[in-house]
Amino acid sequence: MTTKPRRAIQCVINLGNPLLAYTQGRHIQGISVDIANAWAQETAQDCALIVVQNAREAVELLEEKKADMGFVANDPARAKHLQFTKAYLHIDGCYLVRESSDIKTLTEVDSAQHRVVVGLGSAYDLFLSRHLKEAHIVKAASSDTVVDTLIKEQAQVAAGVKHQLEMDMRKHKGLRILPGHFMQIQQCLAIHQEAGEELLAAVQAFLNRYIQDGKLNSSMQKHKVSGAVIASTTN
Repeated sequence: MTTKPRRAIQCVINLGNPLLAYTQGRHIQGISVDIANAWAQETAQDCALIVVQNAREAVELLEEKKADMGFVANDPARAKHLQFTKAYLHIDGCYLVRESSDIKTLTEVDSAQHRVVVGLGSAYDLFLSRHLKEAHIVKAASSDTVVDTLIKEQAQVAAGVKHQLEMDMRKHKGLRILPGHFMQIQQCLAIHQEAGEELLAAVQAFLNRYIQDGKLNSSMQKHKVSGAVIASTTN
């Protein structure tokens, strides 16, 4: 009797946020990869990683049902086609400016004199596109090119996750991060709306156990994650 091969769950991994996923040699590693593998193990499935370079591509694959699960931030603009677990991480979205900049506080950013660089289709792009009233938004190709675009375009402000901005500051001198954060990104697991509420409930229950058992904390320590806080499973 021929045994039918197990179906592999298709998990889309976004390399645009190195806090969640990154390459090491020829391997993909990070929090997202650890969670995907843990879910596949719990459900007795193989895990096939679909690797993309930015959140926009990840969302498109999920919306087109070319991926079963993804690791993206919850945002109203994405909720038409996707359903989300509760946040498992709160990630600081911060502003970066040049050391010589007159901008000292978050509230000073939204000025008609300022151009703010964001990663196209990122959670903070969607957020700032709704909330900035005066500043002009410049779209970088991806989150990891935001600071490069700031320098190339001689813009005034870069917006991004704190972890990425701190990495960029190690590559480029003369930059600083403004105190505080302009948003807290709600990082979630996402599946298609048509996958149904029952699957979402199962994924949420798994994620709760993953947090409560200390596995997410262990993953964060292993990958040296900063600028993020584990969400409560009781909210």
